[in-house]
Parts: sequence; structure tokens; C-alpha cells
Amino acid sequence: MIQAVGIIAGTLTSVSMLPQFIKLIKTKDSKDISLGMLFVLIMGVAAWVFYGVLLDDPIIIITNSFSFLVNTATGIMAIYYRRKAPLSRA
Repeated sequence: MIQAVGIIAGTLTSVSMLPQFIKLIKTKDSKDISLGMLFVLIMGVAAWVFYGVLLDDPIIIITNSFSFLVNTATGIMAIYYRRKAPLSRA
């Protein structure tokens, strides 16, 4: 039962950024994405992966590694699309 809860929780939190990532790819617009929030989230997820390694817990390692990859890809794409966006004239 404990492992099932861990798998469900890890899976849900790991896929939570997928809708944002998909929207970012479709719209190519990242102005509403907080890079600061993404940076903190990526560092937190990296710490969870390290914690999972210390505990030798594959559930923590796998789910948070996936989350790390999705969040890092989202951050990279957000930066890419911001640099590619034309400057607005105000």
C-alpha cells in the first residue's frame, strides 16, 4: 500500500508540467512562464533525485528523474522562445 501511494504521488507530480510543456511547444510563447519558479523547481527535483539515491529508492529516483527532464526541457524551450521572440515596441 505504501509503495502504491508513492508511485501514484510520484507519477502525478512528475507529469504535472507536461500540459505546460505541450502548450509551450504548440504556441511557441513563453512570456507567461516564470523562469525563477522553474529554476527553483528543477533544483528541488534534483535534490529529490539525490535523496532517492541516498535511500536507494527507485520510486523516488525514477519519478523525480522524469520530472527533472520535463522541467529542464520546459526551461530550455522557454528561454529559446524568449530569445526568438521579436522585441515589442512600447
